[in-house]
Amino acid sequence: MNPDWWFLLGAAFAAGLARGFSGFGAALIFIPLVSAVIGPRMAAPLLLVIDAVTSLGLLPRAWAMANRREVGVMMLGCALGTPLGAWVLTHADPLAIRWAIVGVVVLALGLLMSGWRYRGQPRAGLTVAVGAVSGVFSGIAQVGGPPVVAYWLGGNIPVATVRANIMLYFAAATVVTTISFAVGGLFVRELLFYALLTGPLYGVGLFLGSRLFGLASERSFRRACYALIVVAAVLGLPVLDGVLR
Repeated sequence: MNPDWWFLLGAAFAAGLARGFSGFGAALIFIPLVSAVIGPRMAAPLLLVIDAVTSLGLLPRAWAMANRREVGVMMLGCALGTPLGAWVLTHADPLAIRWAIVGVVVLALGLLMSGWRYRGQPRAGLTVAVGAVSGVFSGIAQVGGPPVVAYWLGGNIPVATVRANIMLYFAAATVVTTISFAVGGLFVRELLFYALLTGPLYGVGLFLGSRLFGLASERSFRRACYALIVVAAVLGLPVLDGVLR
């Protein structure tokens, strides 16, 4: 098997594991790594496809537990920001996008690890703005999770509800992103091959991660996710292409 394929499979499994546990984090791991092998214009729609297919089983529980009104307000902003991000992905230089992705991942990780959370009451205007920022990041590289997580975790909301909100939000955001990527011509024939290659292991990681949510310490697993994201950001650096691959 091509060595790059093993690299893709490992990235898919680790990303699915993080996504299944926390409801987010897949793109922070998957995009920097996979972009180094097949480029960001293939990596972003690839994650969109395999996540949409494999996470369908998580939606019924998320729908039942989420604050659907709050998710709907967030989606207004997402619908505004995602097409802009997709336009950048389509028209910018791929190497510049890869550097930007690593930068966004590092900033997002810093935000999450800092412990900073929005402590005020959710307001419609601010919720829409957070959704717009998330949409831009999602359109560029599917890394729209950190602004949403930092915003929702700050309130007096049970962790299970926050996780359900995130799951439901990104399921709805998938529809908007799919339309934006289709308009940008990002769904190419080669995408099917990579989806069939990585999708199964991503699904296995997703399943195991969702099981661990009820069994493992949230604090310890979150630290493991942070470590994976750090590794992904380092391995995804374009300057290391000739060394690692």
